[in-house]
Amino acid sequence: MVLLDMLIVLCGQTVATLLGRYYYNSGGNSKWMATLTISGGSPLLAILLLLTPRDPVGEPRPAAAKMVPIYLGLGTLIGFDNLMYSYALQYLPVSTFALVAATQLAFNSVTSRLINAQRFTALIANSVVVLTFSAALLGVGSSSDGTSAADLPRGKYTLGFILTLSASAVFALILSLFEVTFEKAVRGRTLRWVLRVQMCTNFVAATVAVCGLLASGEWRTIPGEMAAFEDGRARYVATLVGTAVSWQAMSVATLRLITRVSSLFANVTGTVSLPLVPVFAVVLFGDRMTGIKAVAMLMAVWGFLSYVYQHYLDGRRAAAMGGQGGAAECCVCKARAGGEAALPA
Repeated sequence: MVLLDMLIVLCGQTVATLLGRYYYNSGGNSKWMATLTISGGSPLLAILLLLTPRDPVGEPRPAAAKMVPIYLGLGTLIGFDNLMYSYALQYLPVSTFALVAATQLAFNSVTSRLINAQRFTALIANSVVVLTFSAALLGVGSSSDGTSAADLPRGKYTLGFILTLSASAVFALILSLFEVTFEKAVRGRTLRWVLRVQMCTNFVAATVAVCGLLASGEWRTIPGEMAAFEDGRARYVATLVGTAVSWQAMSVATLRLITRVSSLFANVTGTVSLPLVPVFAVVLFGDRMTGIKAVAMLMAVWGFLSYVYQHYLDGRRAAAMGGQGGAAECCVCKARAGGEAALPA
């Protein structure tokens, strides 16, 4: 199930990012509409919730008075984080956007340490440093991407870079807050609870996007935007629906990885899509794979492999101690052991 969730995260994030860029490339211009697609697919989760078996007897049921403030707080944070990502995706080529967004892993390492007491080793530190420098290499200037200087107004590239970094930091915080929510408030990790938390927080985020769409007046431009869309009205609707579905699939799988393993592991899984997005962007959108971008991509992969190797060492250590009759010391298993014992099979 963990491997399945990882596959869904990879496919969902890759498809959603590419469709988001396709929306802008084909004539879409509403940032609030793009923001809405990230969380607007949350009502679809109600269908899955109805088809999912009810919680087992004895499953923790936190009071609504305890969960509502969490839904409102996390949902509002998600809504504004989605807005920053929407602006950033318009101002950066999709390959550059994907590589700069890799800094969310570095930020998540910090938030996981501070909020979730994640063990911080030399290999994880190496991953943080390498990924940070990978993003900084792209942010030196618009000259690092041959498509940006000619295609974007002055200052937009820098603004997109700053927004992507800010959104990545907030996203890392959100993942850590989700982890602590399931550990301290929900105290259950069934699929129904994953769907329930995802649906409620994303409904709040979608409400923030709808309010922004109405308050900004962008809703008046939607009919004209749809009519002027490069590939027609049907393709316009299909693009938005496909983006919304992809983001929801990716978000649910990410939340399941958080509950099964950790927020940092879920974030690392999303980082695996980094080599995929630029390749598809070169093929579909004509982005240039410059030398600097290629080096940055290799550094991002290096950072990811450092983290994977740390999990490999944890697994070997746990197996060795288990063979000696000792308790497993894997940081993930150790953190989850107490909670899993209280859960029904």
